[in-house]
Amino acid sequence: MKLYNTLTRTAEELKPIDGNKVKLYACGLTVYSQPHIGNWVAYIYWDLLVRTLRASGYEVEHVQNITDVGHLTSDEDAGEDKMLKSALKEGSTAWQVAEKYIKIADHEAYELLGLSRPTHMPRATQYIEQQIKFVELLEKKGYTYVIEDGVYFDTSKLDDYGKLAQLDIEGLQFGARVENTGKKNPTDFAVWKFSPKVQKRDMEWESKWGKGFPGWHLECSVMARELLGDQIDIHTGGIDHIPVHHTNEIAQTESVTGKQFSQFWVHANHMKVNGTKMSKSLGNIYTLQDILDKGYDLEAFKLMILSKHYQTEGNFTWENLEAAQNRLNEIRAWADLRHQPSADTMPEELDNLFKTTKEEMLAALQDNLNSPAALRALSKLMDYMSTIPIPGVEGKYTNGSLQFMEDILGIQLAHRPDITTEQKQLIAERETARAAEDWAKSDDLRNKLQEQGLEIKDTPRGPIWSRR
Repeated sequence: MKLYNTLTRTAEELKPIDGNKVKLYACGLTVYSQPHIGNWVAYIYWDLLVRTLRASGYEVEHVQNITDVGHLTSDEDAGEDKMLKSALKEGSTAWQVAEKYIKIADHEAYELLGLSRPTHMPRATQYIEQQIKFVELLEKKGYTYVIEDGVYFDTSKLDDYGKLAQLDIEGLQFGARVENTGKKNPTDFAVWKFSPKVQKRDMEWESKWGKGFPGWHLECSVMARELLGDQIDIHTGGIDHIPVHHTNEIAQTESVTGKQFSQFWVHANHMKVNGTKMSKSLGNIYTLQDILDKGYDLEAFKLMILSKHYQTEGNFTWENLEAAQNRLNEIRAWADLRHQPSADTMPEELDNLFKTTKEEMLAALQDNLNSPAALRALSKLMDYMSTIPIPGVEGKYTNGSLQFMEDILGIQLAHRPDITTEQKQLIAERETARAAEDWAKSDDLRNKLQEQGLEIKDTPRGPIWSRR
């Protein structure tokens, strides 16, 4: 399997460190507010990555953290604490804010979107002791220094700092865009932040340097190391993580271990809304509930995301979602053919095409998660089936293929239920009425089926039903 590696700027063949086992770490949500659709884009792609790896025969240990403390409004260790800011706004505590939005995110990700649940979902607050010990190791090795607001990592100690982002370190200076807070170097970052002397925080812990909380970058390094070891195969995130967060993870982790942290760094691009960046001031931040309230399926949202490659910028519009919903309805109707009357045998060429389609879809996804190409392979199969002289295909032929497609795309196909015996009886009665040219009864039965959410298409091969 090939993936584009941000570290090398090339697509490379994946060769896991530990045989057939892939160790994957994904940066998770900071749980200070309601997730919006932009938050879910990357997780849909990483779900596809995990599904593809497993379909390719790999054993995947997937860690996705929950950032429930210490993330400031600026990546450069400045600004308000996001958790505390939400707590003050909601009249609660940072702990309560975390619990509230963890539950919401969990429901949306694994119940509404149907994403695969990671092997581990650690919370930053569960690893405070380990984070303090990690900073002690950095200190012992001579990588840290203390200033008024915290313990900082000295990036000048590393010759290759910024290698992921290919940063121009020498060109960075304190000035209009880089605040001089007492740091030795503009790129230095906090590994432990001190609590304000005049304020008691909801989340703060004692350490040898003083009461405070861990730096955001530290959390991911520690949780990845504790659960996956010193070296991992794949680290994922958004492109916004490249210049600061992931750059700093690499610096501190490799300084402690003396080893390459991750073989691959894989990053998803952003999604705009109507061609502009999502912003509260523009009123263009939508949630999954907004999609549901407008009558769309969340599987249509997933299909819209997967129709674009993870490295290209997306654009959410209601028109694009409508098109994705129509396409999803077509796919569902095609999948439902397996429940409908069919010939006793299937043309050999169609049987072969099912097998070829599975191979083409997997090959496309193994080529740097080319989801658009995988969906095109599915479309080719569907188009071919629209020309064959049978209304459907027996389950013994299709179930395995549909199960594969469901498993790899995360869109329900194989497990869509058949219609009821009563509904089948209504369809049969309608066919009898049509044969007797009793058009009034035929129309009445059609209306009854429509009231139950079924559309009937009359073809030379007989009636084909689909769900509205």
